[in-house]
Parts: sequence; C-alpha cells; structure tokens
Amino acid sequence: MKRKRLFLMMLLSVGFVSSPMMAQEQVEQPVAVAQNGPMMLTLDKALQIALEENPTVQIADQTIEVKRYAKKGTFAALWPEISASATYQRYVKKQTFHIMGQTHEVGTTNNASAGISAAMPLVNFQLWKSLKLSAMDVELAVEQARSSRIDMVEQVSKAFYQVLMAKDAYNVYKRVYDNAVENHKIVEKKYKVGAVSEYDFIRSEVTVANAEPNLLNAENSIVLALWQMKALLGMDLNLDIDCEGSLADYEAQLMAGYKGEGDLSNNTTLKQFDIQQKMLEQTLKVQRAANLPSLALTANYTYTAMDESIKIQHYRWNPYSVVGLSLNVPIFAGGKRRSDINQAKLNLNNLELQRENVERQLRTALMQYQCNMRTNMKEYYASSQNLSQAKRGYDIAVKRYEIGGGTLVDVDNSQLAYTQAELSRSTAIYNYLINGVEIDKLIGANNFATYTEEN
Repeated sequence: MKRKRLFLMMLLSVGFVSSPMMAQEQVEQPVAVAQNGPMMLTLDKALQIALEENPTVQIADQTIEVKRYAKKGTFAALWPEISASATYQRYVKKQTFHIMGQTHEVGTTNNASAGISAAMPLVNFQLWKSLKLSAMDVELAVEQARSSRIDMVEQVSKAFYQVLMAKDAYNVYKRVYDNAVENHKIVEKKYKVGAVSEYDFIRSEVTVANAEPNLLNAENSIVLALWQMKALLGMDLNLDIDCEGSLADYEAQLMAGYKGEGDLSNNTTLKQFDIQQKMLEQTLKVQRAANLPSLALTANYTYTAMDESIKIQHYRWNPYSVVGLSLNVPIFAGGKRRSDINQAKLNLNNLELQRENVERQLRTALMQYQCNMRTNMKEYYASSQNLSQAKRGYDIAVKRYEIGGGTLVDVDNSQLAYTQAELSRSTAIYNYLINGVEIDKLIGANNFATYTEEN
C-alpha cells in the first residue's frame, strides 16, 4: 500500500510540474506565429517572384525553346539524310509470257532486298533562304518573351500600387470613423446634460453609421487587391502577404518629375513589327528562289536476293551501288509560284501600313500619359496645399463645437473637406505612378523585362 501511495504521489507531482510547462508552450506558440506576421513584399521583390513563378512568363520562355528546336530541324536539312530499308516480296502468282505456244513464268517466288540510301542537297537556294527565316523566328519568340515580361511588370506594378492606394484609403476612412466616434461621445455627453439638442445627437449617430460602410469597403478593397497580387505572383491565395510602404514614399519621385524623352525605339510592339517585316522580306526571297534550279547528290548501296525457297540462310545475296546527281529545274507550275510572290508582296505592304498606324497610336498614347503625369503633379501640389488648411479647419471646427461656438454641421463639412483633400493627394500620387508604369511599358524601359540568350 505504501508503495502504491508513493507511486501515485510521484505521478501527481510529475503532472503538476509538467502541466504549467505545457501550458506555457501552448501560449508561446501563437505568440511566435503572431510575431512572424505576413510576408512583406517590396515592388522589386514582387516583380522578381512574378517573373519566376507566373505561368505566362514560363510559357513564353518555353516557346523560345520550341522555336530553337525548329531552327535546328531546319538546319538539319543541310546534312546528308541517311536511311536504311529492307523489303520482302512473295509472289502468289508470277508473271507469265507466251512464246511459240508455250507459257513461261518470270522471276522467283521470294524476293528480298536490304540497303542504305543517302541524299544531300548541293545547291538549293530556297532552302538556304529558309534557314535565315528560321533564325528570325527565334528572334521573334525572344521578343515576344520580353513582351510577356513587360506586360507582367506592368500588371504587378499596378497591383502593388493598388494595394498601397487601398491602404491609404483605409487609413483615411479609419481616421474619419474614429473622429466620428469621438465626436459622437462628446455629443452624447452634452446631450445627457442637456447642452445640445436631440437633433445633434441623432446627427452624430448617423455620421458614425455612415462612416462605417466606407471603412468596411476600404478594408475589403485591401483584401481584393492582395488577392490580385497573389494571383499575379502565382502564390497560394491563402498565404498572408502585405505590401511594404505607402504612396507617400513616392512623393519625392513625383516632385522630381518625369525625366524621360519618350523614345519608342525599344517598344516591344514596334520591335515585333520590325522582325515580322524582315521575316516577310525573307519570305519573299524564299518564294522567288523557288524559280531557281536545285541540285542534290544521291547514293544507294543495296543487297538483293531471289530464290524459290523460303529459307533465308540459303539465299545468295548480290550487292549493287549507285551514286548520282539529281537536277531539278522549275519550268511551269500553273502560275503558283508567281501567285505566292504576289501574295508575299501584299503581306509586306499590309504589315508596313499596320506598323505605321500602330506607331501613330503609340505616340498619341505616350503624349497622353505624359500630359496626365503633368496634370497629376498639379493635382498633387494643389491637394497638398489644401490638406494643411483642411486639417486646420477641421481642428478649429471641433474646438468651436466643444465650446459651443459652432455647429455639428460645421464639423461634418470640415471633416468632409479634410477627407477629400487626403484622398485627392493619394489619388494624384497613385495616378502619377500608374501613368509612369504605362510609359515604361510603351518605351520598354524596365530592367526586369530584359531577356537575353543566356536565359
């Protein structure tokens, strides 16, 4: 009995000692998770992740590899094509011929042959021209991959700035809501002592109720903007992320102004048009080369056997070999070659007209974005000057209402002016950044969008 009691006491003592430690671990676990917080992303980090993980960019890179293999396949036509073949024929009924009333059969029942043949083009102008066309096809795929990167940089940059704009709007509406709650507390205290009318009390309640939906919408906008960011980055939508910084961090960039000249020489759309134009010019040369003769070298080494028996080991194999030149001179093809040449000329002319039209539209868009950025700068300066005055007016309205020298309507009006000034400044910065992103896309000036052969 004493041993049992001693054993039970030991178990209880162990339980009392271990349970506080386990409880402490359970408390410390969530604290460690909370300290980690969301994954903070800068714009550069977000762009790096998107260019590595987004499926659109990966597909564009794989397309380049496909074009490179196609180019290798075209160049393989310059090398000799060697093939081996074997045939076996068994005559069910042999050929016959009749001489002087007698019928004679021709050939043997079993015929077999096996050999190697080779062919190599010596002179083929159309093939030589098409090799350059394959190289241009790879060049076009590389430029299209760069275009995919430029588009991805634009989308991620806009999504990043959208998150910052949503956070700024949330902070503004949060301050509006907090001010409405504080003002309502002041009005409630005065209403209880009979210092204000019931109208002011009801109006303050309505102001709080009206401020809450804006706060909830702003909070929901942050969630949606972060979801869009995670989708562009190829991340799990349940992953907790956040964008570092605020729109105020870009005030210096706005005040410095846009320094670019708007050169479209690196525009990816125009570059693709230039490559396509060179490809059509080369296609025209290929079509014209179809009228030129071609010369090929052929060789054949074959063993043949003919026997009445089906036993192959008894066959007597006889080799023979042939080497020759094959000359092909195009003379008449029903006008097809001339039609192909005319078609290539028209395609080239159409592409030149399309390029001219697209370039005109791009230059118009570039001038519009530059004009928008100058307007955004003016809006920023105007809203910044108005912001300090609006804040001061709100503070004065609140103090006047506290001492009974103003009305609640004055407080609400000053609050509205203060809110509009803050949102106008954030909107001006946001629009300036978005227009800058559009210009960077047009001129292809983003370093993240480069693609080299080493990639």
